[in-house]
Amino acid sequence: MARIKREELLEKLFRDDYEHLKGKRLRLTRVRVPGKEVCLAHVISPSEACIYENLGLHIGVHEGEDHRGEAVGMIRFTPWEAVVVAADVAIKAADVQIGFMDRFCGTLILTGGLSQVQTAVEEVVRFFDQVLGFKTCEVHKS
Repeated sequence: MARIKREELLEKLFRDDYEHLKGKRLRLTRVRVPGKEVCLAHVISPSEACIYENLGLHIGVHEGEDHRGEAVGMIRFTPWEAVVVAADVAIKAADVQIGFMDRFCGTLILTGGLSQVQTAVEEVVRFFDQVLGFKTCEVHKS
């Protein structure tokens, strides 16, 4: 039964070439092409010190600064390079700091006051949706 479905699928895919392909070994390769998407937008209310420390957000701050206990905004993008634009939009939209930005995985983490982080995350999602035409998700809070 599974073989019949596979052959029917191949026939639909290759139509005219199907007769020439019958009985031959085929090698199919799946390729993932990242779309234009904001697939995670989440705001964490003022967080416990352990969250900051486990995310490494307490490392590299200026002497005397302690950002533990601030809100954290997390946003994930494809294509990954979009994170650079998102960081620019976020810091122009609200008084937030970039806690982490990874242009190779598409992750942006923002820190700051709760209302400021919320504003920045919402503006990034709005900008990517309305201006850049990305598929976006809702902003969630915890």
